[in-house]
Amino acid sequence: MIHYKTSEEVQIIKQGAQILGKAHGEVAKHIKEGVKTSFLDKIAEEYIRDNGGVPSFKGYNGFPSSLCISVNEVVVHGFPSSYILKDGDIISVDCGVFHQGFHSDSAYTYPVGEVSPQVLSLLKATKDSLYLGIEKAVFGNRIGDIGFTIQKFVEAKGYTVVRELVGHGLGKNLHESPEVPNYGKKGSGPLLKAGMVIAIEPMINLGTRNIVQERDGWTIRTADRKQSAHYEHTVAIFEDRTEILTTHQYIEENFKF
Repeated sequence: MIHYKTSEEVQIIKQGAQILGKAHGEVAKHIKEGVKTSFLDKIAEEYIRDNGGVPSFKGYNGFPSSLCISVNEVVVHGFPSSYILKDGDIISVDCGVFHQGFHSDSAYTYPVGEVSPQVLSLLKATKDSLYLGIEKAVFGNRIGDIGFTIQKFVEAKGYTVVRELVGHGLGKNLHESPEVPNYGKKGSGPLLKAGMVIAIEPMINLGTRNIVQERDGWTIRTADRKQSAHYEHTVAIFEDRTEILTTHQYIEENFKF
């Protein structure tokens, strides 16, 4: 069942999404060689709580942290840990904020130090595919139009789309209907209607699309251990427009590549 939001509820989600965007910006200041990923988690949690939010992920189905931190071949759901970032890594930071009864969710993948041109191209293509998907997330289109556009773009560049993990609706719950795959057929899936709030999040691999879940029950990595990139925005559908509620502005003010 899809839960449609009122304009007032969308504004509450947007307010939380601004806290989220600024928390991402604080984390971005510390993405560099020699930093422990657990330190990044501490930065995010402190900022979110100090600014009236609650980390959406912490405690969700037992998840232990405020951030999902996924390095190199880890696609999503990696744990912050004592791992120290090193030159040539890529790191996906995924975070959610619960604010006044509603969730927002976004992610960004960073290069650390000198990263190969091949991997930088993967990051750029994945980020570009997010915005191409958002262009199709308009009133009257269907969910499949989003995934078709993302899939066509990245596969033309030789990358692969993870199938088992998808975007989602969100609101009072972190994960709601509908699912938002990053692959699909034009004109398929649920109709996009006013009041829908969805997270669009391409997860794109350099090598095989196949994935493996680690024994911790959370961490998802590529089967061939080649790198994976992940970018995400929360968007709201209106009859006359689509609004990106989350923001990468504060990330990009603090981290250039």
